[in-house]
Amino acid sequence: MSNLPSSAIDDLKAAARGQVLTPGDAGYDDARKIWNAMIDRRPAVIIRCAGAADVCKAVNFSREHNLIVAVRGGGHNIAGTAVCDDGVMIDMTPMRSVRINPWSATAYVEPGVTLADVDGEAQAFGLAVPLGVNSTTGVAGLTLGGGFGWLSRRYGMTIDNLLSVDIVTADGTLQHASEQENPDLFWAIRGGGGNFGVVTLFEFKLHPVGPIIYGGLVVLPLDQARDALVKYRTELQTMPDELAVWAVLRLAPPLPFLPPAVHGKPMVAFAICYTGDPQDGPAAVDAIRKLGTPYGEHLGPMPYTAWQKAFDPLLTPGARNYWKSHNIETLQDGLIDVLVNAVESLPSPQCEIFLGCIGGATMRVPPTAMAYPHRSTQFAMNVHGRWDDHKDDANCIAWSRKVFQDAKPYSQGGVYVNFMTEEESGRVGAAYGPNFDRLVEVKKRYDPGNLFRHNQNIRPV
Repeated sequence: MSNLPSSAIDDLKAAARGQVLTPGDAGYDDARKIWNAMIDRRPAVIIRCAGAADVCKAVNFSREHNLIVAVRGGGHNIAGTAVCDDGVMIDMTPMRSVRINPWSATAYVEPGVTLADVDGEAQAFGLAVPLGVNSTTGVAGLTLGGGFGWLSRRYGMTIDNLLSVDIVTADGTLQHASEQENPDLFWAIRGGGGNFGVVTLFEFKLHPVGPIIYGGLVVLPLDQARDALVKYRTELQTMPDELAVWAVLRLAPPLPFLPPAVHGKPMVAFAICYTGDPQDGPAAVDAIRKLGTPYGEHLGPMPYTAWQKAFDPLLTPGARNYWKSHNIETLQDGLIDVLVNAVESLPSPQCEIFLGCIGGATMRVPPTAMAYPHRSTQFAMNVHGRWDDHKDDANCIAWSRKVFQDAKPYSQGGVYVNFMTEEESGRVGAAYGPNFDRLVEVKKRYDPGNLFRHNQNIRPV
């Protein structure tokens, strides 16, 4: 900030339609605060963009003054790269427009939007984009990293349903990218993260979903987890694409359908979303109900929008978060043992391990069709360290790292880029596998100076 003339800030404030904040301005501290409470950084300038023109101004300002750039979307950003010290934070949260065209089954989504925003608009027409599993997740970051959730087994990953983007590249120009226009850039942003520019508009393909789905939770005691996960592994082989079942291992939260005596006890929960005819739901999930003798279950027809919010209370902002993740092809016996043993020694009641079941339609796309390459991945396994008190940092981080290391022999070696922490820059190659060299070439073309480097960075060298 000491090398940035005050006149430059004044000129930027005069030119921008959105707010421009500097340290000491009202609203600055709120604007720099992000979901993960472990991240506490102070940008020199925060530009709260009102539209694509503001994004162009922000990119040009950053490049001309040789400032590092952080881009904030509408959601979580576990790695904390959405905010930087002493650089420019391009804050997209004011850009919250969602426009649904039900006749062409397309959605036009701005980068500050959350899943709840898209679901709320699209479900009015019985349509949905395959997004994530938590309504407060930001659509922009989710999409640029790949994106998967309850609908992915049926309709593919989020990027498989992306039709085009408007994007501001490092030279400050607004470009359009699709299969027909700037196809190399479009290939790269589908999984390559924010390395190639700042997306100002996403165009998605929509699919018929709901508005009523069949789903819920089956919660088993941890002493049944090994047998239940082995049976679950078998059921996956014949599970229809309309059915998504994720496994979560943690301490039982105070869910109203669970007896108070089991609250806080270790458990495995199977989270179920069936998007076929709700009348067929009971038969579709019957095998999951029989994986063991549950502590309790809550299953039935419900609005898809309600199911998308079911896990929001477990992911509220303000907690300290540290994640470690593996891509898993098969749920081997040794991995099951690692997971069960880990839950027997949780350092915080908020820590958990989940197995996000992908598969289905996500596996029917060639690994080189777009930047995201992990098409043989059956599960994204996430070790979710989460706690409130900074005094617990060492214990919770050590637990997360140990589970990660113990599970490593059973992994594919790859990783879902959106689950990576900032310290894991050494895993960027693993995140992109056979597509990494091509991504470097696209980076050289669109961002040769590596302006967009405050991310899981693909360097143009």
